[in-house]
Amino acid sequence: MTTPIVEELILQAAEKHGVPGPVAQELLAASRPCLHLVPFQDLTPAQQQEARPVARTGGLPCLPDGVDWPDGREPLILTVDCAALPREALDIELPADGELLFFIEIEYEPESSAVLHVPAGVGTTERSATYEFAGEPEQVKVYRPHVLYPVPGLTVSPDWRDSPATSAFLGVGEDRYDALDDFEDTVREAAAGGASHGVAVQLGGYSTPWQSPDEGDLILLAQLHGQSIDLDVYTQTLVVGTREDIAARRYEGLEFEQQV
Repeated sequence: MTTPIVEELILQAAEKHGVPGPVAQELLAASRPCLHLVPFQDLTPAQQQEARPVARTGGLPCLPDGVDWPDGREPLILTVDCAALPREALDIELPADGELLFFIEIEYEPESSAVLHVPAGVGTTERSATYEFAGEPEQVKVYRPHVLYPVPGLTVSPDWRDSPATSAFLGVGEDRYDALDDFEDTVREAAAGGASHGVAVQLGGYSTPWQSPDEGDLILLAQLHGQSIDLDVYTQTLVVGTREDIAARRYEGLEFEQQV
């Protein structure tokens, strides 16, 4: 999904860095929009004036009657207010209302993670972190809550430089690699309006380090930097599924992958 604004942004960045138009068009064809969810202080002053929160890290979950913590008792790391999302900034279909809750172990390899949708208008109760296991009291890890704000972004397939015009451009000299690096950085910064999003939660788009983002039918639902949840956690967790399962809210079919 691209817009005239995104195309103009890419073409302007290409001209600035001496990148030919056909190369810019290949990047455009290989790009996907995303949303970065960042703390208030990472927004630009202009963005702060119109900022509207859309998500929260950590805390305790509010769940409908009869719904408890997922079986694995993984911590709640993210709650997304679906109605507050700027939907035009995504090319994946998320619920129009209610909340998406992500229960994931981010400090170790996730074994029993889950994503739940709680529809709007459903009565909920905050769940306790304390439970009983084998007759002994246990406690789910609870991360400190932090409010997050949306920043539209643009991501690029890691394979885009294999495209014909781009490959030919790179074949001329080593300095062309630096030019393309600067070109990509300018595009990403311009798409985000200058906001900082190096350590953030990302919805949709391509994952930064994932080398096969379109392997099979899987696409990215969320990318979660550990430090966006807890400053002492340096992992990154990817939540992926098919476009059809994500649109149909069949979240039980999602896969969870951790990278360190």
